[in-house]
Amino acid sequence: MAEKKILLQDILKGTDYQQSQFNLLQIDEFEKRIILKTDINGKDIPYIQCLVRKKEIRLTPEEAVRQLYIEILLKDYKYPANRIELEYNVTFGREKKRADFVIFDKDLTTTPYIIGEIKKFKFKDGKEQLKSYCNATGAPIGVWTNGNQISFYHRKDPNYFESISNIPKATEKLSDILSERWKIDDLIAKDKLFNERKSLKDLILEMEDEVLANAGVDVFEELFKLIFTKLFDEMESGRNRSRNLEFRNYGDTETELKEKIQALFDRAKNKWEGVFGNDTKVLLTPSHLSICVATLQDVKLFNSNLEVVDEAFEYLINKSSKGEKGQYFTPRYVIDMCVKMLNPQPNETMIDTAAGSCGFPVHTIFYVWEQILQSKGLSKSHLFTSEEKPAECSDYVNEKIFAIDFDEKAVRVARTLNLIAGDGQTNIMHLNTLDYERWNEMQKDEKWIDTYHTGWRKLKKLRSTGGSSTSGSGGSSTGGFQTRPTNREFNFDILMANPPFAGDIKESRILAKYDLGKKENGKYQTAVGRDILFIERNLDFLKPGGRMAIVLPQGRFNNSSDKQIRQFIAERCRILAVVGLHGNVFKPHTGTKTSVILLQKWDDTLCPHREDYPIFFATMQEPSKDNSGDKIYVRKRDIQKYKLAPQYTQTELDMNSEQSISMANEPQVEYVINPKNLDDYALDTHGHLIVKHDLFNHDGLTEDGIAEAFAEFAKKERLSFF
Repeated sequence: MAEKKILLQDILKGTDYQQSQFNLLQIDEFEKRIILKTDINGKDIPYIQCLVRKKEIRLTPEEAVRQLYIEILLKDYKYPANRIELEYNVTFGREKKRADFVIFDKDLTTTPYIIGEIKKFKFKDGKEQLKSYCNATGAPIGVWTNGNQISFYHRKDPNYFESISNIPKATEKLSDILSERWKIDDLIAKDKLFNERKSLKDLILEMEDEVLANAGVDVFEELFKLIFTKLFDEMESGRNRSRNLEFRNYGDTETELKEKIQALFDRAKNKWEGVFGNDTKVLLTPSHLSICVATLQDVKLFNSNLEVVDEAFEYLINKSSKGEKGQYFTPRYVIDMCVKMLNPQPNETMIDTAAGSCGFPVHTIFYVWEQILQSKGLSKSHLFTSEEKPAECSDYVNEKIFAIDFDEKAVRVARTLNLIAGDGQTNIMHLNTLDYERWNEMQKDEKWIDTYHTGWRKLKKLRSTGGSSTSGSGGSSTGGFQTRPTNREFNFDILMANPPFAGDIKESRILAKYDLGKKENGKYQTAVGRDILFIERNLDFLKPGGRMAIVLPQGRFNNSSDKQIRQFIAERCRILAVVGLHGNVFKPHTGTKTSVILLQKWDDTLCPHREDYPIFFATMQEPSKDNSGDKIYVRKRDIQKYKLAPQYTQTELDMNSEQSISMANEPQVEYVINPKNLDDYALDTHGHLIVKHDLFNHDGLTEDGIAEAFAEFAKKERLSFF
């Protein structure tokens, strides 16, 4: 008869405790030590011999995590059992509480040196309890874990706890940890985001709670400065692997650290001009800056796709201003689908006219870079974004990629990401896309010209010098043909954008420039949805045969009142595809249901005009986020049985009839998961979690999705770009 055995996952099942912090060997050794005892009801209860208390104790979920961590303290950190005490009494006046474990000072054998808490409750509450224990006992070091996330802290004084990369081993001092020199390979190996199961947004929230809320500074600006500086530091070390990272506290005084970070920030400003003024200073006090540097220093911002830093900027900008204008950053998996479906090539120009943090341009860059690298027999590493690349890669960014946005903060973020990609150059500009008539006035602003003159000069070269106008009487055309280049029409090969939905344009001066500003009777309306005008404006940016992907409210495709918009599009373009996105895609910012429409402008050679033609339709079935807006990730078991075959139809569409583009009803699915429990979740080749969607095949790990189905459709239809 086989001996009964219980697994760690059985003990932790249904709780908030996890096992992802521990490796398989540690778990296997732990499970071999579990003893099953039968209670009076005949039920098997797990026990284990405690390595500190030297007696058998019952294994609750919390105790299991504690015993696993105690074993790490004994074996890996080499602390002797006689320096460790469990359930240590901490006195608060008349009240006593028990810390989960303490490690005593080597010389002062009754004085707590390290205090540890193993708690299932949320991190913020756990950290507060840990701080209270450290303050009550004077312990300089604290550890918090739930078996998944783990955090280490140095108590500098009662008010400030700095994050540290690890606790000292028994043979080390705290100063050894603080003064240890790090290179980029150390950062890769010890990356807090991976090892402590946190996101950059988590750490920003932590800093806000700790110091920034009451620091009397603009939180966006100060964190932007620090992320900007750290990106520069990582890039410098990514290109010189023997260089010591500078964005770290190596035992510096707070004043010395501030001087060092300011000097590093100044060098970053010189490298990546036009984001911060030459005289801009880090405004955080030395003590506040010290906390923030300690929180960020063990984080690797660079990876293969910049998504780590992008998520943080999305949070900061939305909090600061972005959401108020109805413009939300597009999830990166939606962007990647659009890029794959439009298939940009190294010789083609691309623009985003509502750029946000520049997701569409950046991911277009990555897509084309991979083509360039493959043509040279080179592979993409997981420091893809920071490594030096062939000259063709930076030339592509400098000459072919453009973006504009009316939100100044978003433009600065976008410029930062593109300056990195373009190795110090970018064509990202602060302009109001819809009000192109006033672009020339920006040249009177010396500060604007100092920042954007290079991109502006290149953009002007792409203005159209002839050909028929797509717009009506409000434009600068004569007899249907332009007489001179204006800021109205351009010759871009590709445009991708997610324009803001919220708010109407009411200025008659602007409405008079657009055919879609008119009613069916030819009279101008008093107010028109911003996204409607963006449709017409975006078409003006495309050359004949140029192609576009634009995110729009789903109602534009099936509301009878929007028939005029659909007719306007059909007269000027071939409708290539309509992809209905799930209603959760833009949560938590908005629950507006959206669709992506892909178009190609009529052209005698690239896209000859046809009255009837097949259109690719698809509806996203996987929600990608739960109803709260948290991402849903691919589980390991899904890799084996992923069934995400897209459904699409081809139909002959007569846009002059009452027929409209309508999407299939999407299933409303509720998912309740803990995305921090990484044991069950699949990682891609760069160690990133994979969002569960059916938009495309993720690095060959998931099944083909909508993008791959469209590629087959495009080849069958002999579209010019496939």
